Amino acid sequence: MSHERGHEFTRDLYGWITHTDLSSTDAAATRQWCADVLGWTFQPAIPTPSGDYHLFAYSEAGGGGIRQVVQDGVPRSTPTVHVENTQETYDAALAAGAESVSPPTKGHGGRVHRMFRPLAAC
Repeated sequence: MSHERGHEFTRDLYGWITHTDLSSTDAAATRQWCADVLGWTFQPAIPTPSGDYHLFAYSEAGGGGIRQVVQDGVPRSTPTVHVENTQETYDAALAAGAESVSPPTKGHGGRVHRMFRPLAAC
């Protein structure tokens, strides 16, 4: 039996930050702190090659995950904004001066993720 996680797009959430990916030097301690202090709920950890990924929810409309820091060892957060048309939003962001960070990749449930970084003036 498959327990594959999925996501159903919700029009009412277009423009909202619906997922935030946090990286931490101690993902398990960050998970515990968020549960104790912020009241976030967590699903069972998902094992990955770089350590467990901890999916959380802070409301019916938003959540994210906490992972162990990799690459340069600097903790960071990456928000995901829910949009209707990823390509149009990506193109509009670039036209407005955003900087592309990575090429398109297939994501969860076949969604296409585009990464871009707004410029400081945005």
